[in-house]
Amino acid sequence: MFEAASIIFAAAGLAVFVAAILPKLLRNAPFSMPMVFLAAGFAAFWLLGDLPDPDPVLHADFTMHLTEVCVIISLMGAGLALDRPVGRRRWATTWRMLGIAMPLCMLGLTLLGLWVLGLGLAAALLVAAVLAPTDPVLASEVQVGEPADEDEETDKEDEVRFGLTSEAGLNDGLAFPFVYLAIAMSVVGTSPSDWFPEWFAVDVLWRIGMGVLLGFGTGKILARLFFSARHDSMRLSNHSEGFVALAATFLAYGVTEMIEGYGFIAVFVCAVTIRAAEHTHGYHKVLHSYVEQLERLMTVVILVLLGGAIARGLLAGIGWTEVAVALAFLVLVRPLSGWLALARGKTGPRERIAISFFGIRGIGSLYYLAYALGKGQFGAQADYLWSVVGLVVAASVVLHGATTAPVMQRLDRLRERRAAEKFGDEGKAPHTPV
Repeated sequence: MFEAASIIFAAAGLAVFVAAILPKLLRNAPFSMPMVFLAAGFAAFWLLGDLPDPDPVLHADFTMHLTEVCVIISLMGAGLALDRPVGRRRWATTWRMLGIAMPLCMLGLTLLGLWVLGLGLAAALLVAAVLAPTDPVLASEVQVGEPADEDEETDKEDEVRFGLTSEAGLNDGLAFPFVYLAIAMSVVGTSPSDWFPEWFAVDVLWRIGMGVLLGFGTGKILARLFFSARHDSMRLSNHSEGFVALAATFLAYGVTEMIEGYGFIAVFVCAVTIRAAEHTHGYHKVLHSYVEQLERLMTVVILVLLGGAIARGLLAGIGWTEVAVALAFLVLVRPLSGWLALARGKTGPRERIAISFFGIRGIGSLYYLAYALGKGQFGAQADYLWSVVGLVVAASVVLHGATTAPVMQRLDRLRERRAAEKFGDEGKAPHTPV
């Protein structure tokens, strides 16, 4: 018999190789890389009983830190990829999704948790806060590509890809106050007088403010080091050192977390600030490429483990009620919330449908749940909450993975046709609403 360690090494090598070629092979297929590795993890842990149990409840700290690192790396990649400068009108789709769609999603999920799943208010709010943000990791297949440089057209993102990328970059951090609120309710009770003053002052104002401030400051300092340092040896953009993107990620995150700010917000703001400096410099591609490869590798590991956890009984407590809630959220609550948020906006009707539908759940949800269960007092509900969240994430991987390629290809063809009709054969207008 083969030893478990040798099986793991061989499987890891094969998985990394497959992760390198799958995105190209599945580019036009109704399948996605997350679907493949989720299924592979399920099959491996189902068939090979000698593999260790990847139960996220038993390995709570490992789960939390693994998903945490994956999310912050993805946030750096999302920020570096955005070509569009920050602005009230330029980012109108983003502000609508953050300010309207996400609160509506949390409200809808909280009510479903209370009325259908029978959860208490703290647990229902936790499920809502955990699942409300669009994931910056698994949503990468409907996000913008690599940054443009001096030889390419800048400001090239279409509204669907830009909206989903920028939304995913910020809503992880903006959901954190509600995770803290659920934790506070589980500890001190649901009476507003017990939690509101400290929650609003610390978890909302201080943590968000410090995330934005330190992310911007760190980004400014690093941008100067990358592009404007006096000595050539210190000007990293001249040396094409991509791995410093990882240093920027950990520095922005660590400094912000040290003073109790939201590191997720800081990382994304830092990345956007770096991107704004020397906007068309080719070094942004180098940084983004390194982050993208590392993100893909970590995503493979997490999805295989999630598939393994499902094979070993993560969804054992799931019935038709939970399935109905998961589907209601993915195909009703999120799409309707997004549609209302984008009404009378700059998107066309088809783009509005796509942005609303592709609210992909993923690695960020797993991190938030692991964090909250470690900090709060949710008692024996931990297994059940993991079952519900694991079900929604797995359903999102399958549902959105099967529809991403066909929908985005259809939108791209319609956009090109509209641009050609409006501007002629030479016209290229990625922002043409469809």
